Amino acid sequence: MEHTSAAPVVRPARPEDLPRLVELMREHMVYERSAPRPAGLADRLGAQLFADGARLWVLLAETPRGEVAGYAACSAEFSFWEARHYLHMDCLYLAEEARGHGLGAALMDGVAALARTLGLGHVEWQTPDWNEGAIRFYDRLGATGKPKVRYALPVE
Repeated sequence: MEHTSAAPVVRPARPEDLPRLVELMREHMVYERSAPRPAGLADRLGAQLFADGARLWVLLAETPRGEVAGYAACSAEFSFWEARHYLHMDCLYLAEEARGHGLGAALMDGVAALARTLGLGHVEWQTPDWNEGAIRFYDRLGATGKPKVRYALPVE
């Protein structure tokens, strides 16, 4: 019998986590209706994430049984108007069956702790405007949204 009262575990990703992380990323891409990415994602990501001096961090959430069920991916960014760095959370995703058990809140606590450890004063992220569940979750945490439109310009 699984003990559901165990506290969620949030930990930094390790190189051996890359296959599971990429599985979760692919689920996330489908969930957000994004185009699939080219082959070799694990190799490209691992080379960046685990390089000496990398300014990228991935935190993983584990179920009480030790299964990796979600991730938060972050990097340090610079706010020109604030003239200081902040932590940008590029992605937060939980496998569907892992939602509603405190793993998302544990990941957000881990992200906030990472920002504090790095000496960064705040965290920023975005979510699709149609993702009402995520918006309710972030609102419950006390986060505030800013209406903007995100653009991307291919230059290759």
